Amino acid sequence: MQSSGFSSSAVFFIATFLLGCGNNNAEVPRVAEGSPDARATALVQKMTLEEKIQLVHGVGPGASPLNGAGYIPGIKRLGIPDINMADSSTSVRVANVNATVMPSTLALAASWDREMAFEYGALIGRELRTLGFAEGLGGGINLIREPRNGRTFEYLGEDPVLAGYLLAQRTLGTQQQKVIATVKHFALNNQETNRFTSDSVVDERTMRQLYLLGFEIAIKDGQPGNVMCAYNYVNGVKACENSYLLNSVLKNEWGFKGYVQSDWSFAVSDTVRAANAGLDEEQPGSLDDAVGAGGEPTYFNQKLKSAITADLVSMSRLDNMVTRKLRTLFQVGIMDSPPVPGGIINRADGRTVAKKVADASIVLLKNQGGNGEAKRLLPLDSKAVKSIVVIGAHASVGVMAGGGSGGPFASVNNPVACLLPEKMFSECAPYSSSSPLQAIKAKAGLAQVRYFDGNDSRAASDAAATADVAIIFASQFSGEGRDLVSLALPDQHTDPANQSYDQRALIEAVAKKNPRTVVVLENGTAVTMPWLNSVSAVLASWYPGDSGGESIADILFGDVNPSGKLPISFPKMEQDLPQKNISSSNLSVRYNEGLMMGYRWYDHHKIEPLFEFGYGLSYTSFDYTDLKTELAQNGDVKISFSLKNTGSRSGAEVMQIYASIPFDGEPPQRLVGWEKVHLQSGQQRTVELTIARERLQVWDALKRQWFIPKGNYEFRVANSSRARNILRNTKSL
Repeated sequence: MQSSGFSSSAVFFIATFLLGCGNNNAEVPRVAEGSPDARATALVQKMTLEEKIQLVHGVGPGASPLNGAGYIPGIKRLGIPDINMADSSTSVRVANVNATVMPSTLALAASWDREMAFEYGALIGRELRTLGFAEGLGGGINLIREPRNGRTFEYLGEDPVLAGYLLAQRTLGTQQQKVIATVKHFALNNQETNRFTSDSVVDERTMRQLYLLGFEIAIKDGQPGNVMCAYNYVNGVKACENSYLLNSVLKNEWGFKGYVQSDWSFAVSDTVRAANAGLDEEQPGSLDDAVGAGGEPTYFNQKLKSAITADLVSMSRLDNMVTRKLRTLFQVGIMDSPPVPGGIINRADGRTVAKKVADASIVLLKNQGGNGEAKRLLPLDSKAVKSIVVIGAHASVGVMAGGGSGGPFASVNNPVACLLPEKMFSECAPYSSSSPLQAIKAKAGLAQVRYFDGNDSRAASDAAATADVAIIFASQFSGEGRDLVSLALPDQHTDPANQSYDQRALIEAVAKKNPRTVVVLENGTAVTMPWLNSVSAVLASWYPGDSGGESIADILFGDVNPSGKLPISFPKMEQDLPQKNISSSNLSVRYNEGLMMGYRWYDHHKIEPLFEFGYGLSYTSFDYTDLKTELAQNGDVKISFSLKNTGSRSGAEVMQIYASIPFDGEPPQRLVGWEKVHLQSGQQRTVELTIARERLQVWDALKRQWFIPKGNYEFRVANSSRARNILRNTKSL
């Protein structure tokens, strides 16, 4: 979604108008018995036409009494509570509220941890409810077809199976807190350039096997109350007016019982087409369609009422919209226990969960010795290291977060001053006040720790020359509304709001003086690294959240063993990507690569990535043997193997299962399952996984149905998509 401007006088008028509309605490008779479906159906029968219309649209940007992103006033006489909504991809994004900033959702994907995803969602849900919000607008699952997409940090990587199962768990965690969870943006919203007008042109097989599959898994397993449709067109039809997506697939085939909500402004262009195509709620909406919202027209208030009166939209369709809304309120528990505003967020709880996620998600990409040493540089030994130089990226005060509705506000309390303050709410990076420098000092014992801000590369490199270790922090800001020009680390020219020097030149200057250099990336997507061979170690910390500084230090010094794995491929250069550049003028975005997206693209075209999907190093080592596969009666495949921690430290390994499908046009392999296994040093365990038969399916575009091809399937167990030491087994299906 996007932020919309609104005049203060208009906001005051709306807020004043609504004071009498949303008293949720009145004791009124309710439909108290039966299933959520039965209770919702009975309640709809008591509603007037005006009341029904009131529940299917917001009342304008800036109207939320809680300063949230959207607001639908309740209906007092029927006991229907207010529905306040807040952006919540990585934090409850409300101005002047000290909500927890979690690691980015891309970081969550790098944890490959289902339990962590549940905790992530539960924390966001608790904080939403504490503040009085009934609905969270997080839950992005658009696949990373284009890593330069400004919202990559909000999503869950390039594979639909990984993304789908993680989002299902996040959804369950949030809705357990009696808060409606959202899954978005449905569908094929894979870049920000021309996001309101671009047309994603894709064949049906590719759509079903890749771009809709993650949604399908998340919706079927997570049962979200809300699905947000996207701004863009899909094969010539706006996503929020696309009956194939909303009616045929989402509601009829998948059996989705919640409601479909539009993205904020520009997502709807025709009342009748949108309503009949399956859209159930327009946001941000307005009190008067003739006036609109923020200068843009709206469609689901007076215009919808007129369409129903003229029988262009049936009353049964409106009843269905309202029933879906009320059913969700009953199902999640909001009707019987509405959220109450004014609570105080438990910041200690938030920082604890944020640190657990960051610990599990930071990826160790490189770890070698410096100056020809055989011993790896990390983890640092606080007893042996006498001097450390920390450089760059405002490491003295905090860690970067993502921008737009998927990140926290870049407020006046930001610990880092924006270099272009007039761009505060569009191009300026927000930061969490978790200082890596202070955390490193706390771990470094008696070692001398010096800090340089990076603006003077000569001073920094001269200091590094005499230090035992140099640690360079490098940042890459991205956010909603714009795509990256390049995956290279930005400098003062490519990101003037956040960078005051050339980060690549700094890394090269420091590494030339001291090869015992660690680069810690604060990144929202993949990074190209022409300087990689010059440094000894690289950490991808993503946007690590409110405890990010502490997590980085714990991994640098070995108190936490890194276990994150890449949820996206890192290319060596942009020319290795399927889409060579993002056109600012061509509104037809053709998915000509078809199924060969992400790691499938590199595998199919035999292109060596910089770092492959699923890759990540550890401070210990693992050995896996004795692979067995067995076909169950229901068509599932049972896989077992032995995993042993052969190193000297406890740690976690993500064992990934890839399958080769015997059918024309399929990529060389696809991820079909995984397990994150924690083992003590020397511990051995038999790992057993069941691969659901659905993970082996292929879409038949002619018959419009799934099927499992006959033939020999090769299953591989590995710790990355390109691992050399892998277990293989073939099974005939």
